[in-house]
Amino acid sequence: MNDAKLMSREEAMKLLKEQVKQKNLIKHCIAVEAVMAGLAEHFDQEQERWALAGLLHDIDYDKTADDPQRHSMIGADFLAEKGIDEDIVYAVRVHNEVHGLSRKSIMDKALYACDPLTGLIVASALIHPDKKLNSIDPDFVLNRYKEKNFAKGASREQIAACEEMGLSLAEFVGLGLKAMQAAHKDLGL
Repeated sequence: MNDAKLMSREEAMKLLKEQVKQKNLIKHCIAVEAVMAGLAEHFDQEQERWALAGLLHDIDYDKTADDPQRHSMIGADFLAEKGIDEDIVYAVRVHNEVHGLSRKSIMDKALYACDPLTGLIVASALIHPDKKLNSIDPDFVLNRYKEKNFAKGASREQIAACEEMGLSLAEFVGLGLKAMQAAHKDLGL
């Protein structure tokens, strides 16, 4: 898309760890990175770009946790100052629906939908007896999706936005789970 050199994953991880102190939030960002890379592969897009958007999408969370109106705006501005490409910055900016900005690209739509999906998948793994991603399958996650009181923070409406990318819910859950299973060591699940 753009000839600018991408920030390496190592540089991005260092930046993330400087800004985010909660280990679970860092793991969430790694989960979103994995799912974004998997979706990029599925859609024949640039995996490194999509993975970078996933890894850095919540970089401002420690600063904005108590102010959702500022979340993603502060992070996007910070990433722009660091020279991150505009398409990645925009995807980070629009993943928080509170701003009412349009999700224009397929990367924008993917980041928006996969952010809560990772939480649903982690919560699903954690109720399994061995608490491992590799012990659950897409049907297990889909059954949890249907339970209104399960993982309430994982917005079903936002997850269902996968249809904006032309994916059914079952396809989306399958792709997301497969990507997270491949990253299970980094996620500790």
